[in-house]
Amino acid sequence: MCKCRAQLGFGSVRATADEPDGEVKIEVVFKPEQCSPKSKRGDLLNVHYDGFLAKDGSQFYCSRSDKAGHPQWFVLGIGQIIKGLDIGMMDMCPGEKRKITVPPALAFGEKGKDPVPPNATVVFEVEVYTVSRGPRSMEAFGQMDGDKDRSLTKDELQKYLKMEYEKDGKPREDTFYKKIVDDLFRKNDQDKNGEISATEYNIFGHDEL
Repeated sequence: MCKCRAQLGFGSVRATADEPDGEVKIEVVFKPEQCSPKSKRGDLLNVHYDGFLAKDGSQFYCSRSDKAGHPQWFVLGIGQIIKGLDIGMMDMCPGEKRKITVPPALAFGEKGKDPVPPNATVVFEVEVYTVSRGPRSMEAFGQMDGDKDRSLTKDELQKYLKMEYEKDGKPREDTFYKKIVDDLFRKNDQDKNGEISATEYNIFGHDEL
């Protein structure tokens, strides 16, 4: 049984993020004195997060017990997680902890998602470990696209990620990069041709390309 709740306390600093479909409530539980870099859309985050039903506090997800307990990797702001978390995890830095309350419309909606019932408000306790520049900026696209053919192969993307992550002098296994690359291709290689075109890559519309 996962006992994640005890690992995060609750502070008193609060903020809100207004959306047409409801309001995401953000409570900053802990923020390091040196809070940099801060997360933004397109950044690659390494995070532990635990989900609870607001109605009765019962826990429906714990990243510390899922997938061998490893923190989760995802690109912020592109829909790899529920919209409420994409909103609530903006401007977070490594070491920061938040309690994020998400209304149904920005969580699992009218249908729910087992074991979350329909129309459920959910609460996430989130702890960020790393914030890295993700492979979503136009600058990153240009760096990855070595042959300048306006499309990215898995090899090009993996080389870029390896270069970015090993700047701290801590090499990682190839399986680490492969998992991220496979996930990005699964979500963005729409025509399944083994490459991500500039059009497929530009999930943010015209604000990046």
